[in-house]
Amino acid sequence: MPLSGAAEAFGALKKSPRMPLLFVGHGSPMNAIGDNAYRRSWQALGAEFGARYPKPQLILCVSAHWLTRGGWFLTGMARPKTIHDFGGFPQELFDQQYPAPGAPEAAAQIARGVRQPLDGAALGLDEAEWGFDHGTWSVVKPMFPRADIPVVQLSMDYSRPPAQHYQLGQQLRALRVRGVLIVGSGNIVHNLRATRREASPDQAYDWAIEFDRIVGEQIRNGQLAALPDFKSLGPIAAQAHPTHDHYLPLLYAAGAVDGKEAPRFFNADFQSASISMRSVVWG
Repeated sequence: MPLSGAAEAFGALKKSPRMPLLFVGHGSPMNAIGDNAYRRSWQALGAEFGARYPKPQLILCVSAHWLTRGGWFLTGMARPKTIHDFGGFPQELFDQQYPAPGAPEAAAQIARGVRQPLDGAALGLDEAEWGFDHGTWSVVKPMFPRADIPVVQLSMDYSRPPAQHYQLGQQLRALRVRGVLIVGSGNIVHNLRATRREASPDQAYDWAIEFDRIVGEQIRNGQLAALPDFKSLGPIAAQAHPTHDHYLPLLYAAGAVDGKEAPRFFNADFQSASISMRSVVWG
């Protein structure tokens, strides 16, 4: 569906000034409760809504932690659950809840208005199984602690090539003038096998630094259509992403960029030497 037609399909969402667009490096789940620079940056960013930016009508989050096969899905329940999809962390982290409402009517309209690449099918609706995984709530809760903005998650069909994730992100662009804050939550470099917990934020492997640098330059220079081709970077791409689930959310955010919007980077450093926390705001 053309973007203009898609925008008219989202009648449950009022027209608005164009919302900003986020890609957030979420890193360790402990960032959700720790008093560190990452969590403080998410809190500061949330404070910009209602001041610099309008308050969102809806938050649509694409998290590295909801992978599906055979199609894309949106959460369509009224009361999504908080998912603790990790292990080996303190009880305080498992006690975290994010009781933001879902948005069944808006999710259904988005599902009809956004088409899956190649086959053109509508997005699926998950009305029972998923909810808010930690890729969503760990960053959205510090930004919007009152949990008064409806949130929906979009799954990623992991059986599809990266270019199709970028193509679907291009369709999401129309939502930005309907009061929707799109948040991609992953990491530009993510290799848990190589983590060094003792490393400082300015310490990282050479391959991690190089991959982050190249991707950062592509974003800075507006070469967003090059981002899906990250595997062409060869060995450093394989080291940066033994699996590429944490890279894919960047493609949705990049696809939704409008024209030549300038990026604003924050948290452009590393966690545990092999996780890039580089984050981006467009708009």
